[in-house]
Amino acid sequence: MDPAFTENLVRLGSSYYWLMLLTLVLSRGMDALSTRIATPNLVLEGNPIAKLLGWRWVLAMNAVICIILAVWPFGAIVLSTMSLLVAARNFQSAWLMRSLGEEAYRAWHIQRIQETQVTLYLLCLAGETGLFAAIGVVIILFSDSVVLLGIGCGTVAYAGAVVFYILLARWRLRRVSMRNARRAAIERGLVSVALPQDPQPEGK
Repeated sequence: MDPAFTENLVRLGSSYYWLMLLTLVLSRGMDALSTRIATPNLVLEGNPIAKLLGWRWVLAMNAVICIILAVWPFGAIVLSTMSLLVAARNFQSAWLMRSLGEEAYRAWHIQRIQETQVTLYLLCLAGETGLFAAIGVVIILFSDSVVLLGIGCGTVAYAGAVVFYILLARWRLRRVSMRNARRAAIERGLVSVALPQDPQPEGK
């Protein structure tokens, strides 16, 4: 693959710049819209940075990213591909998240995870993301333009992002479970110590 495909920049304000900017705005907008529908309070947001910043700063940061990245077609196409795939994933379950409510859905989802064997869970995750990555690799291998190369790399990057954030959430859930179990054990110990003792007979 010609390195120029991934290195060439377009002039700020040119027709290609506006095309890339429009592509980024639409794709990032769909990502934001799907997230807004699924979790308006960002309770179910997998990105801890986005959850910390909140909607106002997230939208502002995305606007800046779109304006800057539009000068680099390859990067713009990669990010746009990732954003559209994330939006599609969000829309898939958004109706269920809203019908149950964010907190109720999170509790239900955590319970399902805890009741599922770890090996089965990881196998299904590998199957989902691995197939996406395989499609991306094929596109990369047979691409002859910056558009196809960007779509292929964006698909592979999407698969990697899904694995990263899901495993991050799983790790955080495990830490919380261990912390709660430790706290419960301590509380049980304190309760047992505080229990009144049976009075001893005099002279004993």
